[in-house]
Amino acid sequence: MEPEALNQTGWGNASGPAAGGSAALLGIGVENLVTLLVFGLIFALGVLGNALVITVLARSRAGQPRSTTNIFILNLSIADLAYLLFCVPFQATVYALPGWALGAFACKFTHYFFTVSMLVSIFTLSAMAVDRYVAIVHSRRSSALRVARHALLGVGLIWALALALASPVATHQRLVYRASGNLTFCWEQWPDPRHKKLYVVCTFVFGYLLPLLLISFCYAKVLNHLHKKLRNTSKKSEASKKKTAQTVLVVVVVFGISWLPHHIIHLWAEFGVFPLTQASFLFRVTAHCLAYSNSSVNPIIYAFLSENFRKAYKQVFKCQIEWMKGEENPLPEPIFCQ
Repeated sequence: MEPEALNQTGWGNASGPAAGGSAALLGIGVENLVTLLVFGLIFALGVLGNALVITVLARSRAGQPRSTTNIFILNLSIADLAYLLFCVPFQATVYALPGWALGAFACKFTHYFFTVSMLVSIFTLSAMAVDRYVAIVHSRRSSALRVARHALLGVGLIWALALALASPVATHQRLVYRASGNLTFCWEQWPDPRHKKLYVVCTFVFGYLLPLLLISFCYAKVLNHLHKKLRNTSKKSEASKKKTAQTVLVVVVVFGISWLPHHIIHLWAEFGVFPLTQASFLFRVTAHCLAYSNSSVNPIIYAFLSENFRKAYKQVFKCQIEWMKGEENPLPEPIFCQ
């Protein structure tokens, strides 16, 4: 596919709909201005929410063990916060400026870390699903496996895999100058288009499809196991485990929905002819907003579905007020479920 077409379908520069035209406001199209406002809302909510989750999970009473679930949630929040800080503001310039004005390093880093963050998120969710599966279905053996050291090793492996699998993006993302408009663009260019197609397919399979299949398998086993146990017992611990599994499952479903349009666009652009119309522009903007918003919604999900997190959120603000008064009160860790 030609760079100009990729420019309209991927995450490169675009100044508005490919067809139809629109009124201008503040020097940019109304559609782009609305998109920037949505980005700003996503950025503000995401930074505040993830910073709150990190504060809650990073601070705990001395000697209190960290649950493996909370370690993975902390990793997910760190990845989301880093993505919001390092990617969204730079990507917003795509809708504010006609070309790329941030230089070669930002061009490579922004798109590279975009892919890294996506992979870290799905790999972390996969690890959380396996963790829930071991904790609930194989509870007798879980105490030896579900320890903080193993979770931290898993987090290190997740980041190593994500950094390695995303490296082709940094390699092939580059600045392209177009004399016709006297503009510079940040585009992904591969010497062999077949290699690009292969990479897009691999990213979809290993960074979306297979992890979701693994997660689906784990949660099918978990929910089936809990359903059988809850029919025969009313133990509070089993109900708590089910609530934890449901909370993490909601996070997974939201991730799947948020990133599906992104993968559809990339596969469509590589193996078909992506139309450059008003409707396709709206679809592309929606895909961007969904992908970006995924980094903002998890703290909201925790607040709605986890009573422990709601209490911990309130405790953060209480501690902040006490700190301003010169007092200090360490935060308890909001353990989902051991």
